[in-house]
Amino acid sequence: MPIIKSAKKAARQTVKRTEHNKQIKKDIKTAIKAFRDTPTGENLATVQSELDKAVKKGLIKLNTASRRKAALHQIAKAAGVVAKEAKKVEKNAKTAADKPATTKKTPTEKAPAKKVSTTKKAPAKKPATKATTAKTATKKSTAAKPAAKKPAPKAKAASK
Repeated sequence: MPIIKSAKKAARQTVKRTEHNKQIKKDIKTAIKAFRDTPTGENLATVQSELDKAVKKGLIKLNTASRRKAALHQIAKAAGVVAKEAKKVEKNAKTAADKPATTKKTPTEKAPAKKVSTTKKAPAKKPATKATTAKTATKKSTAAKPAAKKPAPKAKAASK
């Protein structure tokens, strides 16, 4: 059992997260079982949604979810099921055909552009430059010189 306050809190958080993660995995498994029992587009969309949520929360990896989705699509293809998303696209295409075409406005119907003010603003003032004195000039010149090199150490004479 943890003694430190922060360790106690971390233990409580771990328990909560574990329960939450178990619930998400349980939801995925029940959705997959429901799809395998009755493969419909709605069930397929539910399974895909659950897998995507798990990936987003970091519960399972992206490739794992992709692999499971691919297996489910094979089952759906064998059963002759069309994904629910594809049905939505077809439905939207039908409703677009039923609507009358809208007329576009011609350029002459646009509102007139706002007039631009002709008065110019004064340019921003530049900060005044300080006159360099003799002291600052000499300091600058010495700073520009490289530092003096230290003399190289003398080699010791070889004895005997």
